[in-house]
Amino acid sequence: MSNSAIQIKTDRPRIEELLAPYRDVIGDDYTGYRNHVLRTVTYAMYFLDSDLDVEPTVETALAYHDIGLWTDRELAYLEPSEAIVVADNEKHGWGLDPDLLQGIIHWHHKIFRYRGPHERVIEACRKSDWIDASMGWIRKGMSRSNVAAVEAAFPNEGFHKSLLRLAKDYGGSTIVGGMRVTRSIVKW
Repeated sequence: MSNSAIQIKTDRPRIEELLAPYRDVIGDDYTGYRNHVLRTVTYAMYFLDSDLDVEPTVETALAYHDIGLWTDRELAYLEPSEAIVVADNEKHGWGLDPDLLQGIIHWHHKIFRYRGPHERVIEACRKSDWIDASMGWIRKGMSRSNVAAVEAAFPNEGFHKSLLRLAKDYGGSTIVGGMRVTRSIVKW
């Protein structure tokens, strides 16, 4: 799989629709976060062999996976992000599996392989976030050329710098914030 070229969909209207209501609260970080979402979805769908049955769930969960950073202004943002996606799923009648939506968000920073319910999808999303969070240093079997192609299609736009800024803003300093965020969101 890692040697095949990655399919890059530059037009993902579902993601645009999902993020639109949060544009103002995300503010200047919007384009960076949007592109992070697009990169992670692209990697996840590659690991899922472009399975269209799970694509709406992957797009939805990954659109919301870090949203609590801005909506709740919290470094412990997993639970707020999970609550928002479940509430919006119900409110808008999307009919997506709430356990799977929550699982993708809850486990996306897990260090070691996820094993459990919905393993295939959650593991694909977990690997995709590690690739993007590490800016391709951790590739989880993805080729360098695929990472480069995805990063070229969806530029960083300051996303990783915004994470450092938010850690400092919410934690008092980059170091203290970084320690707090690591304690609250990283799973073994």
